[in-house]
Amino acid sequence: MMPDSPDRLFVPSEDVAVLLNAALDVYERRTPSPPQPPAFGGMRGVRPIKILLRELTLPGYFSQLDPNPRLIANEQLQTLEQAGLLRLKWEAGERGHLLEGVYLPPANAAPIFHLLNRTPASDHRARLEDRIRGELFRFPDGRPRRALQHVLRQLKSEKSAAPFILTDPEFNQDLLAALSALAGVEPETPYRVFSVRVFNNSKRFEDLKRALVRLACLGQPEWCSLEGVEVLRELNLVPNPGYLYLSGPWQMVDEWGQVLSLGEFSPAVGLPAAQAARLQQVKVLHAVQILCVENATPFYELIRNTDYGIRNTEHGLPLALLCLWGNPSPSCRHLLRRLVETLPDTVPLQVWADLDFGGFNILAQLREQVSPRFAPYRMDIETLEAHARWARPLTKADERNLKRIARHPALADVQPAIYHLLKCGLKLEQEAIRLF
Repeated sequence: MMPDSPDRLFVPSEDVAVLLNAALDVYERRTPSPPQPPAFGGMRGVRPIKILLRELTLPGYFSQLDPNPRLIANEQLQTLEQAGLLRLKWEAGERGHLLEGVYLPPANAAPIFHLLNRTPASDHRARLEDRIRGELFRFPDGRPRRALQHVLRQLKSEKSAAPFILTDPEFNQDLLAALSALAGVEPETPYRVFSVRVFNNSKRFEDLKRALVRLACLGQPEWCSLEGVEVLRELNLVPNPGYLYLSGPWQMVDEWGQVLSLGEFSPAVGLPAAQAARLQQVKVLHAVQILCVENATPFYELIRNTDYGIRNTEHGLPLALLCLWGNPSPSCRHLLRRLVETLPDTVPLQVWADLDFGGFNILAQLREQVSPRFAPYRMDIETLEAHARWARPLTKADERNLKRIARHPALADVQPAIYHLLKCGLKLEQEAIRLF
């Protein structure tokens, strides 16, 4: 029989709370171990948890100026030992004065949790599992359900439940609410508008953005290569409504049958992305080449040079340009799909992106999600060699990503260029390339 619960006798001092919490942290990290021989008198079964005081930050206990924190901690820990909850080990010749360490039998963890008013991680996991299972009916299939099922498997295996936070049920509930609300989000919905609609608080979504991105990537692993803002854009969430920048003789028909002729706008025009998402037909009139440009600066440089940007001098026909703004958004991909439907096979459809993992990933994405017709423009070995003095060294992450994307089935034709980047250890941004 144990003596009366020690929590009636005292509230743990700061040093004692640090020590006991450290022991419980080890207890919750430890995998079950087989029964061990007796470690010390009366303590049989699984190996006890040993915490050395010198390995903790306990300025009060080891203070040379004020002995009171050490005296209080020793008294409280001795009370716990008398209650049969702990076993103390004193420094040689310092019994009753200076502790070396504390042993906690795993079987005694429950009263220590109670003493510290700390909820066991197993309880947090059980509550989160119940909450997620209670929400699964909202996601009968698709990306959200795959993500939540992954988290449930993690909980069952007692692994990380990220992006959920075990100790923050309010955060978890709001993250599930945001996930559920995505089904009704229209294209180009600003973060703050979404936040007000879901939480009646324009700033709450800021705290959830990173977690929602991670959850989305669990359900759609190919999104892991995208930036967080690009993942949210795939979910129709944007900081503010965006525009697609186009140059050349584009002609479009919207959902009401109105014809939009952009050729009269010089040198370029911005089309609202929300409008682009609803286009019914897209054509380019009398163009000799259509070029999709990854970044805004090279796009502007092309159209700034009127000898080439507005008119291709070799053929005397216009060049049509589209700025992708990085990985093409859903609206951008929709516009390009409509274009491919009407584009003659004789008109080249090209992509100009950085000579790095991101650039080749854009090419693969367009070929897979829009059309295999997309050909690379200035994304070859010759371009790298001609501009090598402006190239930058690959990072370890660059190398890993390039090796992975080199095996992409949609990029067999540019594989030599990718391996050349790896051989040289270099990457090249569009802005470094001489245009003419």
